[in-house]
Amino acid sequence: MRSMWNGSLSFGLVNIPVKMYTATQAKDLRFNQLHSLCHTPIKYEKVCPNCQQAVPGEEIVRGYQYERGRYVIIEDEEWDSFTAKSSRTVDILRFVELSEIDPIYYNKTYYLEPAETGGKAYALLSQALSISGKIAVAEITVRSKPSLAVIRVYHGILALETIYYPDEIREYALLSLPQVQVQDRELEMAMSLINSLTEPFKPENYSDERRLRLQDLIQAKIYGQETVQVEKKEDEVAPVDLLAALQASIQAQQEKMGDSSGEYRH
Repeated sequence: MRSMWNGSLSFGLVNIPVKMYTATQAKDLRFNQLHSLCHTPIKYEKVCPNCQQAVPGEEIVRGYQYERGRYVIIEDEEWDSFTAKSSRTVDILRFVELSEIDPIYYNKTYYLEPAETGGKAYALLSQALSISGKIAVAEITVRSKPSLAVIRVYHGILALETIYYPDEIREYALLSLPQVQVQDRELEMAMSLINSLTEPFKPENYSDERRLRLQDLIQAKIYGQETVQVEKKEDEVAPVDLLAALQASIQAQQEKMGDSSGEYRH
């Protein structure tokens, strides 16, 4: 597994050298869109619908739509001033109880591995978090994007989880909730059902059945040779260009020979 970030974990006056790895991997199957007649992958271009032509990268600018059809243009120089440089430090700000952070805040998980010289300090922080039952709130900047994060112990190692900022959590107050009276007998039966289905969480008991069935279908088609092969075509040069190039080569050679023969006669 290749680390995606190397730096240090700042814990008070202690800096713990660490390597960061992506902890999760989405395994949904990805499909390409092919032309049904020749099975060639479809190419997508950035096209301006007003000019009716493809737009090269150097002609594309950033625009923020503040009203429908109206934009504010942000120039590259302006954008660069708001782009934070990747930091080599995860700064722990404070410690909180795990139960204080609702799961809605969690975004993506990463593993933190101690570097060669950080083993003892890493173990110290890991054990202290385990005994206290607390998690650390920290800040990190990766690929020019600053993020809020928490650090907790996961199966004996430190895991860093980026979390959303409060204003990134969508408001729920405008949602309509049912205003009904629940009967005691109904609540009792619901609680009984919950208790009957309650057991320790075992992740190995769950799997993506849709993806597994799709994989079986794909393998069956491969074994049954129900596949297509697309021959990559080389870029063809127009015959007129090739002819012109040959004629130019012949003419250049003739002129060279003519100059040589003239020198010989003298």
